[in-house]
Amino acid sequence: MKALHRALLDGWNRRDARAMAALCDDDCAMVGFDGSQMTGRQEIEATLRPIFADHPTAAYVSLVRRVWMLGEDVAMLTAVAGMVPPGKDQVLPERNAVQSLVATRREGRWQVVLFQNTPAAFDGRPALRDALTRELNAARALAR
Repeated sequence: MKALHRALLDGWNRRDARAMAALCDDDCAMVGFDGSQMTGRQEIEATLRPIFADHPTAAYVSLVRRVWMLGEDVAMLTAVAGMVPPGKDQVLPERNAVQSLVATRREGRWQVVLFQNTPAAFDGRPALRDALTRELNAARALAR
């Protein structure tokens, strides 16, 4: 599960819509940071391709919080993530997110069936936002 999540974010960081869609089940549901929704490999690839073509996108840095096995072939992962804009080296606090990923294993291969990227604004609690930003920046520094 951690490898599947990492591959999905790596696809984003490489700006590779096809790679991201290939990790998904045929009728995968994806909910973006802005609330946009995509269903299925074809729509995911078709939606992400122009985003990557039209403007530079920030890169993800993430920390997996937990993985649950919900059954023999179903698992759920939660993570926190931040985004580092092109040419910068720090996470943007306003882009912090909590991510949920549900996957199924079919024919020995894990595939995303749901990926949701929810803003971690911590409204009215700036200390929590700042703590998460520090944690993500530290993780990014370790990964270099």
